[in-house]
Amino acid sequence: MPIQRRKFLAALGTGAVASVAGCSQITGGSGSGDQPDVAGQTLTLTTTTSTYDTGLLDAIHPQFEEMYGVTVDAVAQGTGAALETARNGDSDIVMVHARGLEDEFMRNGYGINRRDLMFNDFVIVGPESDPAGIEGMDSAAEAFATIAEEQAAFVSRGDNSGTHTKELNIWEEAGVEPGGDWYQEIGAGMGEALNNANQQDAYTLSDRGTFISQRSEIDLTILVQGPIEGGPELLENPYGIMAVNPAVHGNANYDLAMAYIGWITSPGAQDAIADYTMNGEQLFFPRALSEDPDFQQYVPEGWSSDSSSE
Repeated sequence: MPIQRRKFLAALGTGAVASVAGCSQITGGSGSGDQPDVAGQTLTLTTTTSTYDTGLLDAIHPQFEEMYGVTVDAVAQGTGAALETARNGDSDIVMVHARGLEDEFMRNGYGINRRDLMFNDFVIVGPESDPAGIEGMDSAAEAFATIAEEQAAFVSRGDNSGTHTKELNIWEEAGVEPGGDWYQEIGAGMGEALNNANQQDAYTLSDRGTFISQRSEIDLTILVQGPIEGGPELLENPYGIMAVNPAVHGNANYDLAMAYIGWITSPGAQDAIADYTMNGEQLFFPRALSEDPDFQQYVPEGWSSDSSSE
């Protein structure tokens, strides 16, 4: 494993100590005292397409559903759409991967009790022929700038997802405003973007997990790696989870949402995330547990009690 990769995994990976939020006050059987009874209820989870398309949620959710006697309805959308659904009160909890959009969601009062959950990274993929000649570049911005200069076909999700947000960040870093016949915004999920790029011998930005899960069905290859394999940290891809604020949406199932957050950030579920593989490759790396917790995960980045009083 490259040194840079070890440093990246050490910085974002799991440790041994963490608190488990919410589980101690939730029961799956008959309620007693002040403990709410959630058995038979349904948790609506809006989530990015990558957690759904890779099969991760189908693999780990049965444990939670059996433990509490509940059903999880996972609605796969781009991050922007997932947050909008929750903002409208049609979701109990969100699992997404665009920290800037998550921060806005929290600042506006819609989301509470955020936790870092897991991570993987983004990769720039394209045809093996690599018409723009970007293979092996150690700068995502340079790779994008080269694609634009060569006007090589590029497929953008164009859907306000976490991946689309990251793509726009890279274009901005490259000093390029993409447009023209070579740049195609399709307004669709990651799987469709990969298939579209495959059909047109085009480049695209993908999260590593979805690419691995579909690699056997397409002819695209990774040309610029993310930080898991020693590539630029600009391509890191952290996931977060938060409950919908019941003070804003009284219909939100807050008790069950907190049970879910407690479960999915627990050692057992984090191990299940780490153990989930596709074609022998790990798709996601757990991040909820750490010997040195980052308390900024709970609030919008840059927030402090001092800044809130200014």
